[in-house]
Amino acid sequence: METIKNKDLDDYLEYLVVQKDYSDHTISSYKEDLDEYLLYLEDKGINYLKVDYEDIRIYLMYLKDKHNINSTISRKISSLRGFYKHLIRNDKVKSNPFKLVNLPKKEKKLPRFFYYNELEELFKVPKLNTPLGQRDRLILEILYATGVRVSELVNIKVSDISGKSIKILGKGNKERIVRFGDYAKESLEMYLKDGYYRLNIHNLDYLFLNSNGEQLTTRGVRYLLDKIISKTSIDKKISPHMIRHSFATHLLNEGCDIITVQELLGHESLSATAIYTHVTNDRLKEVYYRCHPRAKEKDKK
Repeated sequence: METIKNKDLDDYLEYLVVQKDYSDHTISSYKEDLDEYLLYLEDKGINYLKVDYEDIRIYLMYLKDKHNINSTISRKISSLRGFYKHLIRNDKVKSNPFKLVNLPKKEKKLPRFFYYNELEELFKVPKLNTPLGQRDRLILEILYATGVRVSELVNIKVSDISGKSIKILGKGNKERIVRFGDYAKESLEMYLKDGYYRLNIHNLDYLFLNSNGEQLTTRGVRYLLDKIISKTSIDKKISPHMIRHSFATHLLNEGCDIITVQELLGHESLSATAIYTHVTNDRLKEVYYRCHPRAKEKDKK
């Protein structure tokens, strides 16, 4: 995409780096959104310091005409709101033209998950005679056994583990305890006795380490999962969150109540967990027609 030179834009991006400590990826997204907006205004001969609500309304129609989905439009609006907040702080404008703009409703996207036989295929890929293979197998087992987020996974310390439970520090520094079963326990014991000992050259307490003996990053987890799925017959793009989705979906399919699943996932709101009930609708329908006395097919005479 074409970029634009603008001192206010440069100042704002620097503010996001220095003051907000945003990641390179987030900064890049903000810059892309703001470049597009400023180039649009330049093409229409509109001064970005003098836009009004009508200009914004037409710009939002322009974004829709370009077939942007609602979540993308919401992100762009948020980027622009932040930009004008910065302009207000620096006495460049008096009001924020995006303040009264409502974010479009998010599309309801059903979570993607793995079937159990697909997970079994993933589990078989790591070579258990190598430190990294033992680590990778344990990562798969812990992700599926506990449903933790990848950001929570990489911050697990050996000292957080007690028996078959792990103390997790989740969003908003909220602690919760997650539990795991015998499969994960077996993988954990193998890794701690061998692979972890061989990888831990810096004597760290973090459970998951990279080949240099340093704490494994979220990016590192995504990379190794891509490598694992490339060695299977599964025709799906993998992400750590897909294993979390599988954890929740399989629990509900096996009859676990939604409140328990909410607590296990560390969701603040039940609505965040409720999306998984849509995934299990086919399963519920199947159980209903099989079990309800008045829903079963009449015996054929």
